[in-house]
Amino acid sequence: MKIDIEREDTDILILGSGGAGLFAALHAQQTAPAGTRITLAVKGLVGKCGCTRMVQGGYNVALGGGDTVERHFMDTIQGGKWLPNQDMAWRLSEQAVIRIHELENEIGCFFDRNPDGSLHQKAFAGQTADRTVHKGDLTGIEIISRLMEHVLARPIRRLQEHRAIGLVPTRDGASLAGVLFIDMRTGGFRFIRAKCVMMGTGGGPTMYKYHTPSGDKTMDGLAMALRVGLPLRDMEMVQFHPTGLLAGDHTRMTGTVLEEGLRGAGGQLLNARGERFMFDYDQRGERATRDVVSRGIYAEMRKMNDPSQIGMFISMAHLGPENVRRKFAGMVRRCADSGFDLAAGKVEVVPTAHYFMGGVVVDPDTRTAMEGLYVAGEDAGGAHGSNRLGGNGVANSTVFGGVAGDVMGMDIRGMGGLRDPDEQVLAAEIERAIRPLSRRPGHIQELRHKLQEAMWEDVGVMRTGAGLQRGQKRIAEIHAELMETGVDPSNLAFNLTWHDWLNMASLTEISDVIAKAGELRENSRGAHFREDFPEPGAMESSYFTVARQQGEDLVLAREEVQFTIVRPGETILPAGEPETLVAAQ
Repeated sequence: MKIDIEREDTDILILGSGGAGLFAALHAQQTAPAGTRITLAVKGLVGKCGCTRMVQGGYNVALGGGDTVERHFMDTIQGGKWLPNQDMAWRLSEQAVIRIHELENEIGCFFDRNPDGSLHQKAFAGQTADRTVHKGDLTGIEIISRLMEHVLARPIRRLQEHRAIGLVPTRDGASLAGVLFIDMRTGGFRFIRAKCVMMGTGGGPTMYKYHTPSGDKTMDGLAMALRVGLPLRDMEMVQFHPTGLLAGDHTRMTGTVLEEGLRGAGGQLLNARGERFMFDYDQRGERATRDVVSRGIYAEMRKMNDPSQIGMFISMAHLGPENVRRKFAGMVRRCADSGFDLAAGKVEVVPTAHYFMGGVVVDPDTRTAMEGLYVAGEDAGGAHGSNRLGGNGVANSTVFGGVAGDVMGMDIRGMGGLRDPDEQVLAAEIERAIRPLSRRPGHIQELRHKLQEAMWEDVGVMRTGAGLQRGQKRIAEIHAELMETGVDPSNLAFNLTWHDWLNMASLTEISDVIAKAGELRENSRGAHFREDFPEPGAMESSYFTVARQQGEDLVLAREEVQFTIVRPGETILPAGEPETLVAAQ
């Protein structure tokens, strides 16, 4: 079939309109030379899609009351089981203070406050201080809505419903020339050259049976980075949020998050007999980190012999129904829509794939190994190590999105002209995208369900070497079947079946990396738990996994963690500081 490509140029190109993308656009507009062309491209609609908008819980930031940047940093390092890039973790903790004031005083966000006018900070699990700033349980909508207003008011070009499908380098492979898109409104291809590209497409581990992100979040950014040969780190580290709503197979509400603040406020997890069980797994009980609580729930699920019950229950009634309705109004309404009374009853929950700690290897300034490409938000690896603390996600995306915008605005001053693409790579990406258009249509959703079952059963909350190998075999079979499954090509405008195929292609590519990285890590750290290797290993000899595509082969290796600020067993907190500022529940 004949393929036409529209070609155009810009100076700074930003992929994604979550917290990272919108902050990058605003900061680039402030720091780049006058006249710099900035383009924001998004798979959906600006301000209406992505994961930042879905954030319920809040934003971690040390604002006094005994809390400090050093304490936030130590919680992040210890929560990540000593695998984080420490310079990135420090940047996150330090810059969060600046960014929260920017969100309030410049962007115009209204967060909840104490009676004295100071910002209210609630308790989140796994942290030694109450540091999570929020707006009820709808924090993400507040942040994205205000950021969107600023972006819309500035001379930033917006390409909505434009799906990025390929990073296209120069012929020598050293630099990025531009990005290939599908204009979803027409089905046509558009290639955009840019001097600087910031990728903030978000992760979205929707290859699991239970997941929190919307179905259009399908690891596209990491799949593009993999195909262009960039190194990806910590790819085995998939975070399962402990409390995903379990509302049945008939509704997309299943898997959506009942946020961390419920447990932070004193919510209790109960088994079928109405007994609390988390203290059997960790002395912090329900306020342990997400990985620990997810495994506790999963272990209890495996003890059950009642086919009518799948998950465990969260109970808030002992805190007072009216108090719960006031503090968690959004979640109370969401549960009521699914037939549950969160305020006065019990709600069935299950661990749900929520966040991806793995990502592209970047430096603390968001630069990658490829000149001209910057990565921020969930697409970037390193800041969280093996486990992300609740409240560090939106802080990470806004902090490093702003950093990327500042760095691109400065870097572009020393760059020459636009770079020419490797036309062979461009042609190969187009061929990959149109592959299903010449094959007999099939049932793509059935393949997605197969993938979700395979990942949940074999590459899920608790893993074994045999299970991971079995998972790789199942993923390969699903991918092979997908490659022979076609799509009706008669009308490519808003051809959602075509985009379902592209979604599945990204998901199978990254699922394979997750399973292989999980097999390589023969210990248990954070979100990655091997039942056949249950010990965490020596913290002093910590390593992270690195995956890279080389030709047809996926090459995996281990690299030592660099303890640039603090070593295991040490702390940067002053002598005499209490271990925690949080009162026991």
